[in-house]
Amino acid sequence: MIENTESDIRHQDTACSNGSSLHHPWYYNLKYLLTGIIFGIIFVKAEVISWFRIQEMFRLQSFHMYGIIGSAIVVGMISVWLIKKFNVKTIYGEPINIPSKKFNKGQIYGGLIFGFGWAITGACPGPLFAQIGTGALAVSVTLLSAIAGTWVYGYFRDKLPH
Repeated sequence: MIENTESDIRHQDTACSNGSSLHHPWYYNLKYLLTGIIFGIIFVKAEVISWFRIQEMFRLQSFHMYGIIGSAIVVGMISVWLIKKFNVKTIYGEPINIPSKKFNKGQIYGGLIFGFGWAITGACPGPLFAQIGTGALAVSVTLLSAIAGTWVYGYFRDKLPH
């Protein structure tokens, strides 16, 4: 087995690689709550949380979800490119560091497990809270399963292929 260096494993830790040394009062976090609520409303209005839309996607019956996911990927790619090209800093003036990541077979296994779970439950982690917020309380089982899966991964992380 190949030993991973500390820098190879750094991106797996709970600490952020761009962690800030600034400390703010608790109410500074309300902006994230507000952003999450707005994001959830957009998910509901765009039908991203619809189990039927997700099933259409996995059955290759509709372009709706592929269009949303594809545009998110394009926006993300352009954003990362702009951050790197213009050496963009945070609003507090701290540098943004995007570490390189190596491809490995564990990403294929993880992606397949994620995709199977998404197809079976009709939910991925982002829309789970919006689904629960709209009254689909059965999705709470999916949320608890996602939390349990994250815990299991953390427990076995050192033994898994990375």
